[in-house]
Amino acid sequence: MALKVETCVARHLGDRTEQQDQVAIFGHPEKAGMLMAVLADGMGGHTGGAMAAEQVVLKAKQNFEAFAPRDETPERLLADVVKESHLVIKLTRFTSEQDPHSTAVVFLLQRDRADWVHCGDSRFYHFRGDKLVYRSADHSLVGELQRKGRLSDAEALVHPHRNVLLSCLGSEREPRIDLNGVAPLIGGDSFLLCSDGLWAYFEDAEIGQVLATMNARDACQALISRARERADGEGDNLSLAVIRLVNVADEAPPVLH
Repeated sequence: MALKVETCVARHLGDRTEQQDQVAIFGHPEKAGMLMAVLADGMGGHTGGAMAAEQVVLKAKQNFEAFAPRDETPERLLADVVKESHLVIKLTRFTSEQDPHSTAVVFLLQRDRADWVHCGDSRFYHFRGDKLVYRSADHSLVGELQRKGRLSDAEALVHPHRNVLLSCLGSEREPRIDLNGVAPLIGGDSFLLCSDGLWAYFEDAEIGQVLATMNARDACQALISRARERADGEGDNLSLAVIRLVNVADEAPPVLH
C-alpha cells in the first residue's frame, strides 16, 4: 500500500490579548515527498515572545530549503535549527527592550522515515493507530519532578511553578536538544506538535483516539474545541500541527496536502 499524507495546522488566541505561538507546515521547494512542521511558543513580554517564535519558524524554513539529504543527516538539520534559532533570539536582545525566549518542536518527514527535535515544554507525540509510541519529555521544573516520581500528572497540572522551564531558546544556557525518529513509516502513523496551551487539557489516550478516528482537519478542530471548553475562560494561546499517514491504493502515488 502507498501512503497519503494528511496535514493541518491551527492556532487559537485562547483568553490572552496577544498571540505568541507560531506553527507552520511546508514542503520542500525542490524535493518531492518531504515536508517540515515547526511549532514555537514564545515568551518574553509584549511582542517579545511573538518575535522569538517567529524566528524559530523562519530559521526552520531557511534550513529546510537548503537541506541536502546526501550531504546532511536529519539529526544535523534539526539540531542546527534549534541552535541557530537560539542564537538569533539572543541577538534580538540587543535590538529590542524585550527578553525573548521560545520553545521549539521541529519535525522532518521523508518518504522512508520521520525525525524530530524539541526544546522546552511544547510537545511532540507519535501515535500508531490510537497507541502512543512516543511523547517528548517536558524541559520544565514540573516535568523533572514527575520524572523523579515526586509529582503525579494531576499534581503537575496545578503546580504553582508549572510554567518554569529548565531549557528554552534565547536563555543564557545552551538549549537542550532532544532528537528522535522512526523508520519505517506505516499507515496509521500520526504525529502531533502542540503547545502547552493545548496538551494541558488532555490525557494521551484521548489524543490518540482523536488522531486515529478523524482526518487531520477534523482532529485539529476537535482538539481546539475541547481545549477551549475545558479552559473555562482562562486558556493560554494554543497551537498544533497534525500529520497523519493513511494507506491508499498502490496506483495512487504519495501526495502532500
